[in-house]
Amino acid sequence: MSKLIAKEYKCFEEIKNIRSDGSEYWSARDLSKVLDYSKWENFSKVINRAMLACKNSGRSVEDDFPEVRKIVKAGVTSKTIVDYELTRYACYLIVQNGDPRKEVIALGQTYFAIQTYRQEVADNFNQLDEDSRRLVVRGDIKQWNQLLAETARKAGVITNEEFAIFQNAGYMGLYGGMTVDEIHKKKGLAVGQKILDYMGSTELAANLFRISQTDEKLRKDKVSDANTATAVHHAVGKEVREAIEKIGGTMPEDLPTPAKSIAQIEKEQLEILKSKAKNGQLLLDE
Repeated sequence: MSKLIAKEYKCFEEIKNIRSDGSEYWSARDLSKVLDYSKWENFSKVINRAMLACKNSGRSVEDDFPEVRKIVKAGVTSKTIVDYELTRYACYLIVQNGDPRKEVIALGQTYFAIQTYRQEVADNFNQLDEDSRRLVVRGDIKQWNQLLAETARKAGVITNEEFAIFQNAGYMGLYGGMTVDEIHKKKGLAVGQKILDYMGSTELAANLFRISQTDEKLRKDKVSDANTATAVHHAVGKEVREAIEKIGGTMPEDLPTPAKSIAQIEKEQLEILKSKAKNGQLLLDE
């Protein structure tokens, strides 16, 4: 572990609080500083998205994001501010929904245990409706895509052009030779609309398996050049396709394209949470 990673891990550990009953929590205010958010207003938006992810994973927002009020001094006066006593799971959801350009966000994702998150999702996944399943799997893909991008970089995929070829190869393997542009066209998407945001849960799950297994194989085989990494991504995608075919599943390119994007669903469900907050059913920072 590098000194930088060790240092950031130490920061997360140092702000952890332990209650008298032995349970742990992190202050959202403290976490915002460690994650390099200078404005609480910006960080509260990340908390809102994390709350939505929490709801869709089948857990209680009130249990993982209990709201507390704190009195702080402001010059000669004092004021009351909102804070949250976050569980480890809540912290993970926050870093998952944070600014991916921040290196500390990636470190936080590792610290707050991706495997724990995925197990929590698995425990409740079958009880979710289709829209909620899409949100959950899409969230996992965002995390794994970040990990894969870093692994690919270490494997020699350096330039933007190399990364575009690398990404395209994975899709071509899974989609029977179809390129990203061809998949985009088949789905009838407009310029700027993302393929992954217009997939149902089954198609998303196939892509999640492609991404996670490519990441694992690149690491395991210690790949060190872009051409080999690209070949691995294509091969893994093809193997996932062959597995689907073997069990008699529908090929990903033949699965229906949902009418609503992930962004639309997220916006709608966030509005529901805000509505509950206004009615006193849920504490949610606006």
